[in-house]
Amino acid sequence: MLNPAVTEFEEKKSRFISSVQPVSSEDEAVEFIQSLKTKYWDATHNVYAYYICEDNEIQRFNDDGEPSGTAGMPILEVIKRMDVRNLVVVVTRYFGGTLLGAAGLVRAYSKSAAMGIEAATVVKRVLCTEIQIVIGYSQLGKVQNALLSEGYFIKDTKYGQDVEFTAYVPVDRVDGFKAMINEVTSGGALMDFGERVYVTLDRSGKPLFD
Repeated sequence: MLNPAVTEFEEKKSRFISSVQPVSSEDEAVEFIQSLKTKYWDATHNVYAYYICEDNEIQRFNDDGEPSGTAGMPILEVIKRMDVRNLVVVVTRYFGGTLLGAAGLVRAYSKSAAMGIEAATVVKRVLCTEIQIVIGYSQLGKVQNALLSEGYFIKDTKYGQDVEFTAYVPVDRVDGFKAMINEVTSGGALMDFGERVYVTLDRSGKPLFD
């Protein structure tokens, strides 16, 4: 997942403008592509590719008049190589008068797509289970150390008669989390398992809570 970004560079007087947009459906991708075609109506080409992995995997690309295999497919390959998804990349080209050749086009469209994705703030979404943990103050140090050492995501800590944590645990680590808490508290923790939610992580892996 990422934020919108626009980058531009010039290759032999041709302008390449990369527009990157996060999307969660094919309809959103198509709408964004159409908006760029309207915005850059006088461009020589508006090449695009998108890769969406929600309920089903969807991948599409279009060369928009460039020689087959020199534009849309290279953009899609960059998206996959950079391991990002749920986005659409549109590379707009204003022809500068000098032919780039097939290899030159592949390099230019790949470079433009990579620049756009790099300029966006790439983040990761992890499906987690929300868990409420209630412990006594005597257990606080051990639990905090265990949570930090294992890299679990803690959103809130409330201090009252007892200590209450709100943790977000990746769904494939819930059993291990439960066992760890029971071990460090000798079974003295109360845990309430809530709904599954997506947690967004930044480049460093830090959770971005609302």
